Amino acid sequence: MKRDLAALNPRRILVCQQRQIGDALLVTPALELLKRRFPQAGLHLFTEAKCEPLLRGNPHIDRFVLLNKRQLRGLWAQMAWYRRVAAAGYDLVVDFQQLPRCRMLTRFSRAGVRLSFPAPWHRFGLYTHTVRPEPGYAAAAKVSLLAPLGIAWRGERPRIYLTDDERARARALLAALGLREGQRLVSVDPTHRRASKRWPAARYAGLLDRLGEARPDLRFLLLRGPGEDDEVRALRAACARPQHILLPDGAPDLRLSAACMAEAALHLGNCSAPRHMAVALNVPSLVIPGASGPEWTYPDPRHVELRPGLPCAPCSRAACPQPRCLTLVSVDEAAEAALRLLDAPASPGAPREASGR
Repeated sequence: MKRDLAALNPRRILVCQQRQIGDALLVTPALELLKRRFPQAGLHLFTEAKCEPLLRGNPHIDRFVLLNKRQLRGLWAQMAWYRRVAAAGYDLVVDFQQLPRCRMLTRFSRAGVRLSFPAPWHRFGLYTHTVRPEPGYAAAAKVSLLAPLGIAWRGERPRIYLTDDERARARALLAALGLREGQRLVSVDPTHRRASKRWPAARYAGLLDRLGEARPDLRFLLLRGPGEDDEVRALRAACARPQHILLPDGAPDLRLSAACMAEAALHLGNCSAPRHMAVALNVPSLVIPGASGPEWTYPDPRHVELRPGLPCAPCSRAACPQPRCLTLVSVDEAAEAALRLLDAPASPGAPREASGR
């Protein structure tokens, strides 16, 4: 018989969300609600080192357990690392992914309560409690695993906590790139490693041209990741007004990119981490998701997807010979949706940015 968790009072909690950057950001509502439910407990988060920057400064995380794969080469090094982490003495482990390293940490922890979603038969006994996640927005689905703890989602959005210094650095960078007082910033994420989730670059260029014609005060910040310099430079060159396209010489780090996005009136892009960053920073967003499912969209009219009604969608495929979910989204449709979001009133009662320390 499963233990009733109504009276659980853990001293230390380990949450396992190993990757990716966007998914780690989507776990922040669960962390907030866990800390609210157990304010006296030390809350530790296991994640990969690349995810930590966007979570840095989060007041609901007491300690990071960071994975650096290069430092864990060899079986004995890995076993020693699992033992060191488990020595913290966790009473509650919440595994949101069931990846191999998440499972190993759960096993080594020997926590009295080990909570996750239903596991295959060969993992029998690894988790003391399992919950089938509720369908819908991904962050809310994560929170639904916490139902045995008396925790429910009430619309909490992901959060990024920026410092005043980071915001000042972002404003200085944007000013150096040419953003002037009275001009409005739009952040643009035009790249994606999967072709099935990448709206054509020519359409992004057409969209930025169309928006620039309709709103001459707009300036566009192109975001990019490692190895995407040539793509964004080609996009800027294809625009009719390249002088309105802001492109730093080198890609800013995640924290500085987030601080720049916090200055934006709108975010445009594909289905990748920046769309979740926009939600976390309370910036309206327009996304062309392609093959991605609707579960990545925060349920708020200020966050819009352009998704043609196709019987094959969403397929989540990495590649498609005829990605109509992308090609059926026209520049005109995207421009009209973007202008509606730009003209909409700000969300009442919500801060423009998540507060930092």
